[in-house]
Amino acid sequence: MLKHVICTLAAALVLAATVEAGEIGIQVVFSDAEIAAIRAYFRDQVPTGGGSGNNKGRKALPPGIEKNLARGKPLPPGIAKQVLPADLTRVLPGVPRGYERVVVGSKILLVEIATQIIHDVLEDIVLG
Repeated sequence: MLKHVICTLAAALVLAATVEAGEIGIQVVFSDAEIAAIRAYFRDQVPTGGGSGNNKGRKALPPGIEKNLARGKPLPPGIAKQVLPADLTRVLPGVPRGYERVVVGSKILLVEIATQIIHDVLEDIVLG
């Protein structure tokens, strides 16, 4: 009996590992720990001398595009997105397979790579 239960659990784990999180109904969002780490990182990166610090090269988005960066909506085609800084990525847990965290304007988005659908948004994180 125990052997059967272990085999069933092992099969379920293998199956879960081969499908995307969204395909089995798991909601993919930023965890409280991720949010705290991201906010702390960017808060500590605010330059004290009035310079642009880590936000160099980031431009404000037009209001219409900014408004459309919301959960459940796709990223607009051709939008300029940036990866998170490497030293921040190192302290964050990995994202589920098939997802990525990106910086767009002053927001950090959790995006499904294949569909470019936004699954979560952190507002006003990256300030310049």
